[in-house]
Amino acid sequence: MIFYFSGTGNSRWIAEQLAEAQHETLLFIPECMRNESYQFTLQAQEKIGFVFPIYSWGPPAIVLDFIRRLQFLNYQHHYLFFVCSCGDDVGLTEDVFVKLIRSKGWGCDAGFSVAMPNNYVLLPGFDVDPKVLEEKKRHDAMDVLEKINESIERREKLFRCHKGTFPWLKTRLINPLFNRRPIDTRRFLATDACIGCARCVKSCPVQNISLVHGKPVWGENCTSCLACYHVCPQQAVQYGSRTKGKGRYFFPLS
Repeated sequence: MIFYFSGTGNSRWIAEQLAEAQHETLLFIPECMRNESYQFTLQAQEKIGFVFPIYSWGPPAIVLDFIRRLQFLNYQHHYLFFVCSCGDDVGLTEDVFVKLIRSKGWGCDAGFSVAMPNNYVLLPGFDVDPKVLEEKKRHDAMDVLEKINESIERREKLFRCHKGTFPWLKTRLINPLFNRRPIDTRRFLATDACIGCARCVKSCPVQNISLVHGKPVWGENCTSCLACYHVCPQQAVQYGSRTKGKGRYFFPLS
């Protein structure tokens, strides 16, 4: 089985490719959590995969929280791996993930990172990739994912994660600050360009948005995925002044 979390679609696409190639069941982490589904029975030779985006050089808090609650019946050193999507580098994500898995009494056999189009836009200097680079990343990702699938099929024990520069600083110092100060949903707004299409509502992986008088209203259970911002066809969703003039990205749906 393959558990995944995704906001703008990069990790969803990766998870779908893995599930199809490995003939494994695909499970959406927020849906499992809504249904309080944390206990799963493993079949012999079944692989266990986790797919998620990188948030500030670490796994998203929702993914870590889910794994802490997760229980496997019939676990007998099943092959377990992770694949993370990132705009560039992942810091010490491998260390964070492996440590959590070991704390559960399991073993992590492999881990990979896949460079995908950037989607984080809330800080100065952060924006989506130019269209040419966006298309190149998606094209290159197909070759990378093919090699990852081959490694998983052979149950190889290896880690190919692009840590980047200053990984300790990014994951051990910046990431805790990112998680300690969650996104302020009061800053989200919809301008007069909003047409009440509800795409932001439907795109939210944790069902944190509702329409009130034809306008989106955000709750407090935000994962910082920014799907609502990126999916808006009118570019009406904004996060205060931080997103003014910034680009939008959502993995093209088939």
